[in-house]
Amino acid sequence: MTTSTPPCFYEFFAGGGMARMGLGPDWTCLFANDHDARKAKSYTRYFGDQDFKLGDIGDLSSALLPGRADLAWASFPCQDLSLAGKRHGLDGKRSGTFYKFWEIMQGLEWEGRPPGVIVIENVPGLVTSRRGEDLRALLKVLGDGGYNFGALEIDAERFVPQSRARIFLIAVREEKVIAPDLIRDTGPLAIPSPFHPPALRAAVEQLPDDLAARWIWFQLPRPPVRTTQLMDLVEDPPIGVEWHRATHTREMLEMMNPRHRARVDAAEASDESKVGAFFRRTRSEKGVKMQRAEIRFDGLAGCLRAPSGGSSKQFLLFVKRNDVLSRPMSPRETARLMGLPDDYALPLSSAAALQLTGDGVAVPVVRWLSEKLLEPLVGAGNDDANNP
Repeated sequence: MTTSTPPCFYEFFAGGGMARMGLGPDWTCLFANDHDARKAKSYTRYFGDQDFKLGDIGDLSSALLPGRADLAWASFPCQDLSLAGKRHGLDGKRSGTFYKFWEIMQGLEWEGRPPGVIVIENVPGLVTSRRGEDLRALLKVLGDGGYNFGALEIDAERFVPQSRARIFLIAVREEKVIAPDLIRDTGPLAIPSPFHPPALRAAVEQLPDDLAARWIWFQLPRPPVRTTQLMDLVEDPPIGVEWHRATHTREMLEMMNPRHRARVDAAEASDESKVGAFFRRTRSEKGVKMQRAEIRFDGLAGCLRAPSGGSSKQFLLFVKRNDVLSRPMSPRETARLMGLPDDYALPLSSAAALQLTGDGVAVPVVRWLSEKLLEPLVGAGNDDANNP
């Protein structure tokens, strides 16, 4: 930090506060909002309620926001952009709340106190939704508002044992000078970045000239190699879930196609204890829809999802020789997979707890992004930007 004044931020669609936790104690929250009372209870128990406002974002205005923030964070709902949803895009009821957020940003602009940096976090479907139309619409809004922008796709599996790719769209005020070491060369000879996958690069190539001129290829170092595996986060004994009966476990195994069942057979033949994660999914096979159980033993859990979807619940399979047991993943295990500490109080309802973790952003991803990019971008400690 360059001065004693910490950088400040607003947090929208705050959920359980995982973005705030990831930004860390060197940041000051000026205002936070979410509409879910159960998530809000966990948020305020951990952070306090002095800067949190419960309610619909459509009922907010810039007048409610104190001071001037260096950064505004918005993890707006992904359901209309996700493969698990109906792909209504930004016109959908949930993902369309982005425009409510933007109205507030416009209000701050008119008042002469726009955030220097905006982070929009969402699923990778944001890039491809409606053949890139939604991304272009979002970028046009940001550009018209005086921001340049770039994006990074970061998979949480680099930090925690969960496969969870997310897009982080980072918008920076056009007058702001960005340090050269934060920007990468993307010419023909450039080394491909793990954070700029082919789908993102293709989407940028299709941008109209006015938006392409505003695009920034942010450069980040590779994070340290992850050392934890799924079995390291298993709760013993599990709280809030029950072990399946042997007949139920057999039914799960019978739902597997030969490829996935072979993975279980290989685990049984091993001398080591194995823990695998699996979902039940509906698949079409030879024109017939079937429910299948799909398992992985690569040390990772699948992407956590909110329990509002029919295939969202994740299960664990414990294998040691011929002893095979199964149960749902516990709420605390899902919290650990998001990087939440064990002293973080989850909602008492398992469904509400899974909603909180499934809707969240992995804490270590935000911490790393903050250290390597966001803090340098905001020029942490700007005297003219963060006095409430």
